[in-house]
Amino acid sequence: MCELLALNANTPTDMGFSFRGLSRRGGATGEHADGWGLASFTPGGHGLTLLREEAPAAFSVLADQLAERSPKALVSIAHIRKATRGVVALENCHPFSRCWGGQTWVFAHNGDLQGAIPLGDHHRPFGSTDSETAFCWILEQLEQAGVNPQNPGALFDQLHHCAAQLAERGTFNALISNGQWLFATATSKLHWLTRRAPFCKATLADLPLQVDFSALTTANDVVTILSTEPLTTDEHWQPFQAGESLLFCGGQVIHRSRHGVRPVPIPARSQPAPAHEVP
Repeated sequence: MCELLALNANTPTDMGFSFRGLSRRGGATGEHADGWGLASFTPGGHGLTLLREEAPAAFSVLADQLAERSPKALVSIAHIRKATRGVVALENCHPFSRCWGGQTWVFAHNGDLQGAIPLGDHHRPFGSTDSETAFCWILEQLEQAGVNPQNPGALFDQLHHCAAQLAERGTFNALISNGQWLFATATSKLHWLTRRAPFCKATLADLPLQVDFSALTTANDVVTILSTEPLTTDEHWQPFQAGESLLFCGGQVIHRSRHGVRPVPIPARSQPAPAHEVP
């Protein structure tokens, strides 16, 4: 199994604090030592910084540098790998990226999927993981369904449907984003929390490190963090229910559903004007 991490915010925000905690689990406090990756979209959602290594994140100079100076983004996705399918190699490190619908998409997965996932000719994996194959299959399903990539509601419905189908093959905890919003789904284990004013201090679970977010934010900032396991000891992390999918935009949930349960409507709320930058 692997571990996931993601950020979605209403103002460009770095994920350095959370990524440092996750990195410790990549070979130091955890056994996920078969590679790591971090993808951050530029604030406009059109550019992507993607860095990966087939080495333990806990002992990586590059991962340490990213924790110190990670890119500010509205959406970031990170992953540490424990190989179960596919050899330890760069091409098997998450997150994976592809272009579809005129957009760049990023995907990361935790779990094992059984059986051969059928693929067409348009989207093919470069590596040998079930995760990348599932990503290619999802893009094919979006394409075949004729989903408008500019329609988050339609995208959510189709992605949730794909997640339900893949969950029939095993464990499917996954993150996918086009830089404008973040889709997250879980069959076994995923947690999330939203930080907003009044901001407080947070202490990492895997490292004696604490940050006072009130000194780094403005009253308008909304930042949501998702992680396989809670990263901090003094914040309230919400677990995903089995089969639950959420769509985040601007740090807030805009769509929510669960396999076999009717979708939950999310009431509209006023959006505060975002700050220009968060240190």
